[in-house]
Amino acid sequence: MKICVLSGGVGGARFVQGVVDATAPEDVTVVGNVGDDVEVLGLHVSPDLDSILYALARANDEQRGWGRAGETWRTLETVASLSGESWFRLGDLDLGLHLVRTQALRAGEPLSRVTARLAASFGVATALLPATDDRLRTFIATAAGELPFQEWFVARGHRDEVDGLRFEGAETAAPGPGVLDALAGADVVLLAPSNPYVSIAPILAVAAIRDALAARRVPCVAVSPLIGGRAVKGPADRMLARLAGGTSPAHVAGCYEGLIDAIVVDEADAHDLDGLGRVRPIVARTLMSDESARRRLAEAALGAVPA
Repeated sequence: MKICVLSGGVGGARFVQGVVDATAPEDVTVVGNVGDDVEVLGLHVSPDLDSILYALARANDEQRGWGRAGETWRTLETVASLSGESWFRLGDLDLGLHLVRTQALRAGEPLSRVTARLAASFGVATALLPATDDRLRTFIATAAGELPFQEWFVARGHRDEVDGLRFEGAETAAPGPGVLDALAGADVVLLAPSNPYVSIAPILAVAAIRDALAARRVPCVAVSPLIGGRAVKGPADRMLARLAGGTSPAHVAGCYEGLIDAIVVDEADAHDLDGLGRVRPIVARTLMSDESARRRLAEAALGAVPA
């Protein structure tokens, strides 16, 4: 079975681990969010692609939830001591990847090719595709003004309430190489339990990707990032309450109107399934507390596919 997963953020990366464990890694293609990409200390950082890459390579830090396992911070400590840009946490191991990526991009290599080369270097058999090779960036509208995503999320600790989002470059962005083929060749499309607004929406902001998903002939299953109407981590619940009017499974599904056939929701939300319409609920335990829990969640999502 060929599987295409749209993913971003730490939750998405963990879910992708479960999908790969539940099936053959080479049968999975992951389309990653690039709206979070940022330049720090002159380096091109792709946080969501890197989280997915490290998770697939089993090199991620399970306790912290992001970055590399066994990370050290000597370089950043030096940067801080020199009054440099230290608000974005770049570890020593992580910096090596960003240096290689940045050099390749400046030499004219597209992000998709760099990402494939990095994945191969980490021994990852799963295809990891940027949603687009074109510049696409997420901006957050707040009472303090419009903020670049990482400034809002990291520097300001996502404390500002969100009034809207803008995906700069989306109007001209083309799907990355292989993305449309992955969608067309999939037996099932999965939307990871990522923040619908800042992790999945930037991918769908590429018009040809959204159109391909809308025109699919195979099941598309979303996994809710909420448990009992609350986010495990991050601002997804606050954003849904403010922008969608609530945090029920129907509010999550509403972010993907016309694009999904089923939604996996946690047992804590099983009592609150009104308003889903034709979207079929799948009730499961969705907390990805360990490897086996990630796999069970992936199996629940894949269980929506007719045999």
